Formats: sequence, C-alpha cells, structure tokens
Amino acid sequence: MRQYTVRQLAKLAGVSVRTLHHYDELGLLKPSIRTEAKYRLYGPKELIRLQQILFYKELDFALVDIRQILEDPNFDVLTALHSHKQALQARRDRLSELLVTIDKTISTLNGEQTMLTDDELYQGFSKEQANAYRQEAAEKYGREVVEESENKLRGMSKEAFARLGAESKEVALKIANLMHLEPTDPAVQQLIARHYAIIRQFWGDSVGQNGSIADAYKGLAQTYVYDLRYTASYTGEENPAYAAFISKAMIHFADTQLK
Repeated sequence: MRQYTVRQLAKLAGVSVRTLHHYDELGLLKPSIRTEAKYRLYGPKELIRLQQILFYKELDFALVDIRQILEDPNFDVLTALHSHKQALQARRDRLSELLVTIDKTISTLNGEQTMLTDDELYQGFSKEQANAYRQEAAEKYGREVVEESENKLRGMSKEAFARLGAESKEVALKIANLMHLEPTDPAVQQLIARHYAIIRQFWGDSVGQNGSIADAYKGLAQTYVYDLRYTASYTGEENPAYAAFISKAMIHFADTQLK
C-alpha cells in the first residue's frame, strides 16, 4: 500500500503543504502514519478523505462544517459523490447562465430592452404549468399580491433574474447534499436561511403582510411535499425524500427564526 509524504500529497492534490498542515491541526485530515522523525505519511483512505474535503470546499462549505459532515456516522462516500456531481453540474449550468448574462449585458449596453417578458418570468415551465402556478398562488395569497410580486420581478434586469434563479438551484442542491444530517442541523439551517432570502425576493413584500410570514413559509414547505413539481423545478426530477427533508427544515426555520 503506497504512502505519500506531505509534499507528494500536496503536489498530487494541487494544494499547499501549509494547507495539509492546517487540516492536520484542525483534525480534518490526519496522516495515517507519523514516523519517528515526525514525518507525515498518507495512505489511500486519506486520499479519499482529502478528495471529499476539496469537493466540499469547491461547493463553499466551511471547514468546520466539512469536518462535521465527514465525521457523521451516516456519511457515505458513494452517496456524497453522487451529490457532488449534481452540485457541480448545477454550478456548470450557473456558469453557462452567467455567460448568457454577459451576452445580455453587452446587448443592454448597446441599448436593447432588458425588461422581463411573461415567458421569461416563467421560463422552464409550460404555459399550462405557469398558468396553474399563477392561479394557485392567486387563490392562496390573492391576485393583487401575485401581480405585485410579478411586477417586482419584471422590474429586475434579466441578468439579476437569471442570477436569482441560478442561486436558488445551487442552494437547493447544496441542501440535497446534506440529507444525511438532521433537518435541524446548523449546516442545513444556514442554507435554509439563504433559501428563505431567495424566496422572499420571488415573493416580494406583500406575501405575509396581512398575516404571518412564518405561516406563509411553512405553507410553502407543505406545498413542496404534496406537489413535487416545486422541488423538481430546482433539482430536475421529483424526489419525495428531498421534498420531505427540505419541508421539515423550512418548518423548523420558520418556528425558530420567523416568529
């Protein structure tokens, strides 16, 4: 079984020796062997763990959260790799959207129109789905609230709207990446806070104005469970387990942070 020195592993993984020393000090990545001369040696198990650390770092997880994830008894490398793949694909899609945004910005600077059309407002949904969502929202919150929300979104530039949609998908996939944790876990709740902030931008200020914003957010959480179209619009496919997980996380956030 091959062992790598700290310099060899640093070169292999594309990180600095100082970074590996730091991970060791944090207890995040310990060498498999310390020689009598105090040299660190790393084996195959440590290589896999370092790969996971770097994947999570690429997805903007803090080191303290990465350590908590990797040390969870239910952590499974294969499941994590599938989640990483989804998240990185989402990031690739976001970069593609940003390239489109650059093109749109160039068009804007050339004096072309940037206001969102109705089709762009509900991009990704069929006309039947878009009309159904709009009708359901009107029945739940009132037609004036829906129209105010739509007008606020139309007031965004196409670039800002694209960024908001891309961020919502990225956060959704990060949440899916933490399904081995409890919905109440701080790492999950931190992402739910971002999810809530994004939802408020889609909703506008009128939703919850005449009642409780906590109840409105909990209502959305319940909608995720009984109507899988909502979560599928973020993750690309219907996933009842994910819908149940994010719903519980949202309800906990509403109960602890919004009341």
